[in-house]
Amino acid sequence: MKKTLIASAVAAATFSGAALAQEANLPEVYGNIQLVYVNSNADGDSNQLADNGSTLGVKHSHELMPGVEGFFKAELEFDADNKASNGGLNSFDEAYVGVKGDSFGQVWVGSDDSTYESAIDEIANYYEYAGQSQGGSYSTGEGDLIQYRTPSFGGLTFGAAVQINGSGDDQYNGTNSYPYQLAAMYEMGGLELAVAMDSNDGATKYSKSFDAVDPANNDVNNENTYGVRASYSMDNLRLTGEFQTRKDVSDVYGLFAGYNMGSNTFAVSWERTAPDADGADDIDVYTVQALHNLSDHMYVYVEGYLGQGDDNYAYADEDQQTDLAIGTTYYF
Repeated sequence: MKKTLIASAVAAATFSGAALAQEANLPEVYGNIQLVYVNSNADGDSNQLADNGSTLGVKHSHELMPGVEGFFKAELEFDADNKASNGGLNSFDEAYVGVKGDSFGQVWVGSDDSTYESAIDEIANYYEYAGQSQGGSYSTGEGDLIQYRTPSFGGLTFGAAVQINGSGDDQYNGTNSYPYQLAAMYEMGGLELAVAMDSNDGATKYSKSFDAVDPANNDVNNENTYGVRASYSMDNLRLTGEFQTRKDVSDVYGLFAGYNMGSNTFAVSWERTAPDADGADDIDVYTVQALHNLSDHMYVYVEGYLGQGDDNYAYADEDQQTDLAIGTTYYF
């Protein structure tokens, strides 16, 4: 599920209830239902109608003192596609609390997109379905995080995050660990530049690579992940290039172009993962998207994916997979 478009749309949408809540300093309630039909062709055809990350959220902020604000956000998830197996609000995406001010930036604690992910991994997070998107090889997850971002110094901001993996967590090696991330981001006009690193020191259940069934599969490579991103926005066009690398794991490349025409948005991208393992072939993913906004609260989209990688892709004996995703999202 892609988060960026929904977050931007929710921020842009206006309605009387939200304005009244803001005036009375009441929490703002928001949400969305996301449904998608997916047909996949790799080792035979498969298809399903699925939930794509339906969410119910609440957020609030208030003044602690002049120039300093406290805030919190919680997003709970549910499955909208299957009533028989639905457990209601059965998981969550984000939950954090923090403080921010013009003079010192902001610090927040809890579960959220990590500093590295926000700075570098734009392409993998852009698409709605994102079934074959090639994210970076960083393993620090989105939970137990303490994050900080500085104010802007003439367009330059710095970010940092540390994950607190204590002895009470479900850890792979049975000891405390504190994986951390650092990032620097610069914006000038339509240009954005970002560099970041992830220490990849943790192997808890919050890490992207954690395998609770077979801990031997967990990520024990302690090499850092480094990433760079350059983006340029001009009128309705946005271009992005990314490169991410981790020694003895892989290099990940990505190019993206998106164009907005009124209520329509079109996007295309190429992503490549080049594994460092001997004999492993590169994985290339080509993605196209067409999205149409029906209103300020609803949109529909079509996404197509072509993934290629000889005997190293979704199935051990297949070198190509195609996905077609048709979906809709209603948000308020």
